Amino acid sequence: MQAFDRTQEDIGNIVSLEHVNTRVPDQGLATTFYVMGMGLTRDPYLVTGTANMWINAGKTQFHLPTGGAQVLNGHTGLVMPGRKALLERLKSVAKPLEGTAFQYKAAKGHVDVVCPWGNRFRVFEPSEQFGRLRLGIAYVEVDAPKGSAKAIARFYREIMETAADTKGGAAHVSVGEGQTLIYRETKAEPPAYDGHHIAVYLANFSRPYNRLLERGLVTEESDQHQYRFLDVIDLDNGEPLVRLEHEVRSMLHPLYGRVHTNRNPAQTNRMFSPSHEENAWAMPVA
Repeated sequence: MQAFDRTQEDIGNIVSLEHVNTRVPDQGLATTFYVMGMGLTRDPYLVTGTANMWINAGKTQFHLPTGGAQVLNGHTGLVMPGRKALLERLKSVAKPLEGTAFQYKAAKGHVDVVCPWGNRFRVFEPSEQFGRLRLGIAYVEVDAPKGSAKAIARFYREIMETAADTKGGAAHVSVGEGQTLIYRETKAEPPAYDGHHIAVYLANFSRPYNRLLERGLVTEESDQHQYRFLDVIDLDNGEPLVRLEHEVRSMLHPLYGRVHTNRNPAQTNRMFSPSHEENAWAMPVA
């Protein structure tokens, strides 16, 4: 009988990282960057007004409520097919985004992009490194204090019940199929936390909640399907290690598993091919 390494199929209790939320001062500039430049899709069904915008990227999203700019202390790793087309789109929005923090640079194996307010992205082509992911958020990397990686990994293993380990001076936390939350140790002093957050779905929703509640870490009782916490702590002494608000959702949340519309950015009114309007989020079957 053939032996299989069943541990390769484990993703832990966090089943998906669903969105990254950062406020933006200008919805028009956000549309220019995320839709025209990055080639992503504004959700056509939910949050369609001028006070907020949900941008679809495969099964993941960026939430962009209007307000003072928020900047993730790190960067977001995004998988997206079509490197050449991405570079052409980014070049096309350089003029409209002049005078902002927008910039981009092609590097070996990825493209580094900065949004108009300083949020950083690293865009990769689909590959075996990211499993079946063809379009979406593969990881979020956050700066963390020197020497904190082991304690951060332990927090996620013991509180959130998800796989986490340390390598190369960073804590790597499993947050879904092919998705990782990375805390990279740095000597740099972190900027003041500005309120940005991530959203994750949990298989076992209540046990992590009870552990967080016991330690006074629950910061919002959102509703039946959701709560929030802000600090990742050292379990030995209760001291905060890093601040990143987590919007924690159950798999019974009404939005869990919702199908996202993802357009094919190559389609235009001048270059149109019927039935090719959508951009599939999954890798084609081998």
